[in-house]
Amino acid sequence: MKNYAKALSIVLVLVLFTAMAAASSSKSGETKAISTDTDIVTVTDSNNADTDADATTAPEETTAPAAADITIAEQVLLDHEGVVITATEYTTDSIWGDGIKVLIENNSDADVGIGCTALIVNNYMINDLFVSSIAAGKKANETIYFSSSELKAAGIETIGQVEIYFHLYNPDDFMTFYEADVATIQTSTFADMDTAPNDAGEELFNQDGIRIVGKYTDESSFWGTSMLLYIENTSGANVGVSCDNMSINGFMVSPLFASTVYNNKMAISAITIFSSDLEDNDITTVEDVEL
Repeated sequence: MKNYAKALSIVLVLVLFTAMAAASSSKSGETKAISTDTDIVTVTDSNNADTDADATTAPEETTAPAAADITIAEQVLLDHEGVVITATEYTTDSIWGDGIKVLIENNSDADVGIGCTALIVNNYMINDLFVSSIAAGKKANETIYFSSSELKAAGIETIGQVEIYFHLYNPDDFMTFYEADVATIQTSTFADMDTAPNDAGEELFNQDGIRIVGKYTDESSFWGTSMLLYIENTSGANVGVSCDNMSINGFMVSPLFASTVYNNKMAISAITIFSSDLEDNDITTVEDVEL
């Protein structure tokens, strides 16, 4: 069912892309810095003179190298019972952003669905825009795109390494029948890859190898209000991170948040609070958060 959910989410992304792009262009982009006092996350105006702008404000826009400046060597990423995935080219699309072009060959006698269990760029967990269904005996040229907004949030300007975990599933019932080991692609800019953590902000949690930093809140995000988090995992195992309870200005809200972070990897993830939650509680500005 996770394959069905992911396929559905990708369809929703495609449907909403134009609306989101239009909405984001009209937003003011107001953000607030995060500071903490024990378990309470307090939010202050990022324009306040007492705020450390270098540590807590939203990152400035950066420009990634053009696709023509980044190349990869052709390589087989997966070869399992007649299903072969070959990385052929690094590419950039004006709408979808950066990605890896792949040739998929299904030499088996059954239809097969293919997805990414996880995609990691420069040691950051990044959402992908990829799902494909290949009929028996057929081929397809596809592109695995990386989330441009997540690359930007992570501060990734030069993509040096891409790690992909593929899974194969039955297109009829979406049941996974094979999960592949990691396939690693090193680009022509691997030597210049910046692996420094983008962890500026206020530390909210640090225990058993899991570190969570609050970076800033955005009161003009597409769905309502979001709180951006940096998550670092050195626990020795892959982990899932979620938010069980959350209140804003003393009112309980229902956050939308779940993040999977592999061992020795990082993630930039946002906790989203829907506009309806804020309106129902007459919250016009976020003053304090408990979670």
